[in-house]
Amino acid sequence: MQPAWGPWALALLVAVPLQALAADPLPSWNDGLVKQAIVGFVTRATTQGGPGYVPPDERIATFDNDGTLWQEQPVVQGAFLLEQVKARVKQDASLAKRQPFKAVLEGDVALLSTMDEPQLMELFAATHGGKTQEEFAREARAFFQTARHPKLGVPYTQLAYAPMLELLQYLRANGFQTWISSGGGMDFMRVISEDTYGIPPQQVIGSSLQERFDEGDGHPVLRREARLDHLNDKAGKPVGIEQHIGRRPVFAAGNVRSGGDIQMLQYTHEQPRPGFALLINHDDAAREFAYAEKNGASLKAAREGGWTVVSMRQDWRRIFPEER
Repeated sequence: MQPAWGPWALALLVAVPLQALAADPLPSWNDGLVKQAIVGFVTRATTQGGPGYVPPDERIATFDNDGTLWQEQPVVQGAFLLEQVKARVKQDASLAKRQPFKAVLEGDVALLSTMDEPQLMELFAATHGGKTQEEFAREARAFFQTARHPKLGVPYTQLAYAPMLELLQYLRANGFQTWISSGGGMDFMRVISEDTYGIPPQQVIGSSLQERFDEGDGHPVLRREARLDHLNDKAGKPVGIEQHIGRRPVFAAGNVRSGGDIQMLQYTHEQPRPGFALLINHDDAAREFAYAEKNGASLKAAREGGWTVVSMRQDWRRIFPEER
């Protein structure tokens, strides 16, 4: 499988005729129970006077990023850190003997693909402590301009899932605020969130390093510390949502990888007015990748909680914005 790609993931919206969008807001989703459940929830949430009506100011939707909005084999943040670690080791050779730095330098792509968020944030702290926010943003933007997926050969920003881009647009068209709540680095995602997903940087929640105000000889800046401030993974996700939004989501989407989205989906679904919990199952080896948790924790939680589970193989007509 070798996809053909346009300049940006959001270009798929241009390719879809307006009349088709009006008739079917989710054209990349196959007709079936999952699509019906999504449309049914949004219809109930926006039908004033109905039992499922959600006032506009409460229509909050949160999305995990890696493996939910775009691919995560490898984790994009890990690929970025590969370049950063190489530069850091030139300054401190002792890091070359420590894991996960050693594996990064040896090109252990398998390890990078399985790294969890705490490991990634450890690398962030080691490589970016002391840098200003502006310096970090410049490095992240430079990475996205040149980096390509090792297997698919296209920019990472073109690997957003077409069905999820449509879902984001569909929710916004119905008065929902769409937020990212990811275990990945918050500042890393903010660099590309608006161009890739239509989500402004202020609506991105993620893991973060501590920061300090530095007057900088009359030029004040925010400087990143080599210490973790918040790990927005697993039980940290509801905490981050409360800190940034101040409202419980009524719609949330995650995926099956490390169990990192379970608590966010539980937090969304289990409330006086049941929310909608969507879990993406990576079961399409032909068009993307097939993988799952060893203990099956996310799928087990979905069965017990009555969440809606997406089979990428069965429920998505296409995966990426442009496919042959």
